[in-house]
Amino acid sequence: MPQAAPLFDDIADGPAGGAAQWLTTSDGRRIRAGHWSVDKAEAKGTVLIFPGRTEYIEKYGMTARALAAAGYATLAVDWRGQGLADRLITDVALGHVGSFADYQHDVQALMDHAAAIALPRPYFLIGHSMGGCIGLRSLATGLDVNAVMFSAPMWGIGMSRALHSFAWGLSSLSQSLKFDERIVPGQLPASYLLHQPFAGNALTNDAEIYAALRQQVIAHPELALGGPSLRWLRQSLQEMRDLARLPSPATPCITFLGGKETIVDSDAIRRRMAQWPGGVLHEIKTGRHEMLMDSPEMRDMVMAKTLAHFDAHR
Repeated sequence: MPQAAPLFDDIADGPAGGAAQWLTTSDGRRIRAGHWSVDKAEAKGTVLIFPGRTEYIEKYGMTARALAAAGYATLAVDWRGQGLADRLITDVALGHVGSFADYQHDVQALMDHAAAIALPRPYFLIGHSMGGCIGLRSLATGLDVNAVMFSAPMWGIGMSRALHSFAWGLSSLSQSLKFDERIVPGQLPASYLLHQPFAGNALTNDAEIYAALRQQVIAHPELALGGPSLRWLRQSLQEMRDLARLPSPATPCITFLGGKETIVDSDAIRRRMAQWPGGVLHEIKTGRHEMLMDSPEMRDMVMAKTLAHFDAHR
């Protein structure tokens, strides 16, 4: 049986009865999985949550609460290199990964865990930002889910063409010259939430939510993560390029994109969804990057559409 891991109920605001476990991946990394169950006699299934870069299980407690109210269990993960999972380099403040393919070891460990603790089927997926990139790769390799919702998926990074070329060049050079564990220029080692005031933030329109997210990393600084390493940048660019060459899977899909999105590439999302069989793109004019963590009205709208989508594909 997996060993119990911490789950910080004081900041998660999730449903009652949540629990977390340590998992060991096939390549020997320790990651953390957290789940919130529902009455199995009435369960509609289980929603897998693939978080974004810098994120952690507790951030999705509020989402899990909405899912539980609708009859869905939730299983979320701390990817390697973030949250309470193994940090991968000496400077633990930086987001880092050896290869984006490594995240698929985390996915497999999570799926094995879902089966081991008998979370109710069918499975569904919510993938946010970097979790949308990992999720698309997982779908391409046969992830067992009935339907998927992507929120601001990282199928490209929001930057100018000139900056994109510079990012490719510098990150490639850093890998060949062995300085790829350094932070990406212009990024900071502190959590975005701690150095960016609410005014001008790229995540949410809701000041109360922003304050709550900030308080999470103040209360539990071990969850915080700063900017990415140059290797993470190189590996992410390569993965997004390779994914763009693949056809869209047949898995029923809806995607949410904010009109005020600046972190990921909105055009890459539009291109992908335009050729997704039966896929639906919902563009929210006032949305920023975190539409599941915005005003109550926006959250309720996104969740209602997501639940209707999952209910239709049970």
